[in-house]
Amino acid sequence: MIKKQDANKARRLRHYRVRKKVNGTPERPRLCVYRSNKHIVAQVIDDINGQTLVSASSLEKDVRAEIKSGGNKEAAKVVGALVAKRAVEKGIEVVVFDRGGYIYHGRVAALADAAREGGLQF
Repeated sequence: MIKKQDANKARRLRHYRVRKKVNGTPERPRLCVYRSNKHIVAQVIDDINGQTLVSASSLEKDVRAEIKSGGNKEAAKVVGALVAKRAVEKGIEVVVFDRGGYIYHGRVAALADAAREGGLQF
């Protein structure tokens, strides 16, 4: 049986390995995903300038009004659509996707699909 802390340590190691190759630029920023048991967060980051350009979270008041729980696929879809809407409003259409070491399945995939439907390309 794998302990929770060992699983999170393995996820962080996968994330570090991916981050060696995946970098956000001003022309093509990085869409980074973080998920916990109760919430999900997405940020569009310019790594060269060290700036978060756009973010969305299941902790925001307007998102919490729409969803029942922050830790399910419906919440991930709402957050993905919201981050895509905010990015397109700022003129960002092409991003590189950083899944944060998580498996591309479930909530992470739902967020990515909603971001694509919202107008982001990756």
